[in-house]
Amino acid sequence: MGKSTKIQHLREKMLAATKQSKQTTLGNLKDIPQKEPLKTIESGQKKQIIITDIDTVTKEDELALKVGFKLVPSKTSFSKIKSDLFFNEQKLNPVLITIPQGPLAKDAFELTPVLDMKGINAGAYTIKVEMYEPWSNEEKLSFTSKEVTMEYVPKTRESRLIEIPIVKSFGGMDLAVVSESDKNIYREIEETMKRNQSPSEMNGSFFHTCFSFS
Repeated sequence: MGKSTKIQHLREKMLAATKQSKQTTLGNLKDIPQKEPLKTIESGQKKQIIITDIDTVTKEDELALKVGFKLVPSKTSFSKIKSDLFFNEQKLNPVLITIPQGPLAKDAFELTPVLDMKGINAGAYTIKVEMYEPWSNEEKLSFTSKEVTMEYVPKTRESRLIEIPIVKSFGGMDLAVVSESDKNIYREIEETMKRNQSPSEMNGSFFHTCFSFS
């Protein structure tokens, strides 16, 4: 066997060994479990307000509501939310809700309006809640709504009947809730304080410390 033939034979053996090594490596790679793809980052999720449930409890001449809602992807995506309450398609007092941003605050909340039902006749009534982020030009961002139908039986009989109840209170679990009527009162207080105080004194006023309305 000549020298050139030996060299050619060695090259063929090296190529065969290299090919076998690559095949083994690729085969081993197939057996290695692949890592799961990273989950979608929260910030990439659609921003939503989800009303989870509306519970009604009839008390003495009152209708207590519990409106559960959660914020997606989290509370940090929201600062203020407006909630409109409807009784048989008639709009009652809307409220502005300030969303807490502290580390202990959760992403799920509960709104607890109480209706004065004196004078409301017995029957089936529809309760609807609309929630959204208020924006300029009356635009409603992240809008959502939910309604329930309840059977109301008054505990006492009233001589004077009415069609629409009055909102007695509008609270919330771990929420700052201000109704339209309360907002008007605060604005009147602010205007009075503006007339009676200097700008430096206004910076520490109760209204500016606790509330800011758009």
